Amino acid sequence: MSGTATKRNAKEIATPRPSSSVLVISPTNQILLLHRVQTSSAFPAAHVFPGGNLDSFHDGDIPPVEDARRHEDGPAYRLAAIRETFEESGILLARNNGFGRLIEVSDEDREDGRHKIHKAEVPFEKWLAGKGGRADVDGLIPFTRWITPTHIPRRYTTQMYMYFLPLASSPTQSSKPSTADEEEAMIPIPTSDGGLEHTAASFKPPSTWIEMQNRGDIIVFPPQMFLLSLISPFLSPSGANASDVTLEELRSQRQRLRDFLKTGDPPWGEVCIGPQQFMRLKDGRTVLSFEKPGHELEGTNRRGEKERVAIVEFKKEGPRNVEIAWKKDVVEAERGHAGEAKL
Repeated sequence: MSGTATKRNAKEIATPRPSSSVLVISPTNQILLLHRVQTSSAFPAAHVFPGGNLDSFHDGDIPPVEDARRHEDGPAYRLAAIRETFEESGILLARNNGFGRLIEVSDEDREDGRHKIHKAEVPFEKWLAGKGGRADVDGLIPFTRWITPTHIPRRYTTQMYMYFLPLASSPTQSSKPSTADEEEAMIPIPTSDGGLEHTAASFKPPSTWIEMQNRGDIIVFPPQMFLLSLISPFLSPSGANASDVTLEELRSQRQRLRDFLKTGDPPWGEVCIGPQQFMRLKDGRTVLSFEKPGHELEGTNRRGEKERVAIVEFKKEGPRNVEIAWKKDVVEAERGHAGEAKL
């Protein structure tokens, strides 16, 4: 092979695979993260939100590469988000066809369904229909899109969503529901998929996950840290006992978060982020910018988030010690260090 051909191949940019992911909010306003296996091809050993690639067998028509809808919220993305959440955690974001409440299935049916759907033995919607339910695609709230940087061999265009599991009428016990956000439904304890892609699944307050990452107890990649940092101020703090938080406060937290999702320019549901290196700090850490929408959307009206950045320590095994900060603060601090060095 000639040197020219080698250089050309080295510059080839992988086509991003369409995928979906969900921030699942528990009845006590905690967030679900899954611990990926060490051998995973994406986010190895990291804690992530449930999600995965779109699959036409389960999710229907997927917009082709050249179609702009490939990078927009749509039916296939929504169905994939709900399917992957079920496969990976056992939590079924689906409604009963008769009563409209969240569908409940036996533990045996749940595990059998996860296995069959993962193995593509039956389409997800067909399996759901057999249980008298339908995917709650309308319950998903778009919450940013992420496009992998071009230098990474395995790339994705990932639609993120938020989903609020219903509040019980009391944080500690169920009774008659009083609002559309409250209903009697048994939410199963999330479980791993048996080690196929994840080894653990659990709900914790966003601030607890952030603290665990800051201590080095877990690995969280920049996109997940960014989103956890955005929602953490609105949901239950890590020191709060779930039984001590009133239903009124849980409702208020959710409403404040819903109101926040509508803010911004563009609103958070329309933000599209292709992380790029912004600068290197004196201590060797990298600052990632979230301002650009990604390679495939250059020249379009899609935009990212220009006020925040991620400070990351990149190691051989991947990003570590991720910190989300205001861009202006990082720039000002670095200028201050430069001024001190001159003195």
